[in-house]
Amino acid sequence: MATKENDQIIKENNCETKMCLPCVLEAFTSIFATGRISNKCCGELVVLGKVCHKALVKRTLKNPLFKDLSPATIIVKSIQTWNNFLALIDSPSPSA
Repeated sequence: MATKENDQIIKENNCETKMCLPCVLEAFTSIFATGRISNKCCGELVVLGKVCHKALVKRTLKNPLFKDLSPATIIVKSIQTWNNFLALIDSPSPSA
């Protein structure tokens, strides 16, 4: 997908306004480095939606700062992160 298409998806879906900055940083770290993401931020990412998630990851990969990263590895981590978040959201809460 071209960068222009990613930018259009991000703009049309208001992707950059659906998560608070601390959660953006947590999600970014969990995908592009090694880190954990809180349940709160996990919920925000799921609300962000898969379309936005994918477009933001792909746009970030186009940034020259990340030219040394393996796009295939990042895409795999992105998919794993997304699936882990869905599993957390879908799992029943422990009863008190």
